[in-house]
Amino acid sequence: MNDPRAELQRIYKEIIGNSDARPHVAVSNALMGGPDMNIHSPDMDREPSREEAEAALALLRRWAGDVTAEEVATLDPLVSRLIPGQEVSNYPALARAYPEEFEVDDAYKASMPDLQNGPASLIRGAKQQIQHVGISNFRLPIRFHTRDNGDLTLETSVTGTVSLEAEKKGINMSRIMRTFYKHAEETFSFEVIEQALDAYKTDLESFDARIQMRFSFPMKVDSLRSGLAGYQYYDIALELVESAGVRKKIVHLDYVYSSTCPCSLELSEHARQFRGQLATPHSQRSVARISVLLEEGAEVLWFEDLIDRARAAVPTETQVMVKREDEQAFAELNAANPIFVEDAARLFTEQLQMDTRISDFRVIASHQESLHSHDAVSVLTEGETFAAESIDPRLFQSLFHIG
Repeated sequence: MNDPRAELQRIYKEIIGNSDARPHVAVSNALMGGPDMNIHSPDMDREPSREEAEAALALLRRWAGDVTAEEVATLDPLVSRLIPGQEVSNYPALARAYPEEFEVDDAYKASMPDLQNGPASLIRGAKQQIQHVGISNFRLPIRFHTRDNGDLTLETSVTGTVSLEAEKKGINMSRIMRTFYKHAEETFSFEVIEQALDAYKTDLESFDARIQMRFSFPMKVDSLRSGLAGYQYYDIALELVESAGVRKKIVHLDYVYSSTCPCSLELSEHARQFRGQLATPHSQRSVARISVLLEEGAEVLWFEDLIDRARAAVPTETQVMVKREDEQAFAELNAANPIFVEDAARLFTEQLQMDTRISDFRVIASHQESLHSHDAVSVLTEGETFAAESIDPRLFQSLFHIG
């Protein structure tokens, strides 16, 4: 006998697929084992015989008995009514009130369709491995430990992804969230993140997995001369990546500072000296995104430690609490530390190289010019972790801080 799938494709197209009730139904490659077809039979307008209809029905039932309910539904939901044991005499009246008392038991859950975790036959598009699939920006309060032995609870945005094998349709994304909620009451560290990653990697049967947690970290900073203090907020992200059995712990920090142009400073002084002309050098708010790979087995690199390194490299950090004496001090501090964007990248690098807890790193600096209508940028990497030939087209736009 001919292959039932190929025969069904032919008969279904000729008799059912082009009927008035459902014109031009396409039968997918995944279900039928062949390319998508849109058959126009020369006698498609003739009335099919009873024998042809019975043969088509028998073939349809034979096919439906060998495939999943999801595949039947993908072909046509009405097909299920033609399968023995699932017939209905007419379409039932549906309840319109929400069933408050309804409870879901195991048997009911087992009967529910799960297309996302269906068989490979339901895959649409190329059967290729996906490197990252998961959820981004689900938020919850997370408790973090600080360098001074205190704890801070911060609103945290979590991104969790896993790799997906070529033969798998999809993943159950809610498992990532459920896994994180199991650990939400713990004080987070990379060790706790590793536990969460292990759990959802096992649940989702994936080889590679990634977790990124992004938050705004407050740190009290003293003013320059007035004796006041205020909270500076630092955008920080923790990232745990496992690929091919190797895990990497990465910390990202955005450090906001003022950059005074050395060239503009000298030109301003030239105008004063030679012409008695008052002039001011241009300076602007600038951002460095510092990403560091933690050395395996090294001591803890506290958030405050990385911030201190950045401040030691470029001390002209933007200020929180400012009186007149602080504003004057800031002008003097900028004049003592004029800086091109190339200088910034190298100064941050110098500090990072001095810390034995840091392995590979990347420094991205953006000076958002007050002289030009464009920004000045630089990227410096050390090691293989952050090396890349391509740059995200919106990378430098993401370094804009509105305060």
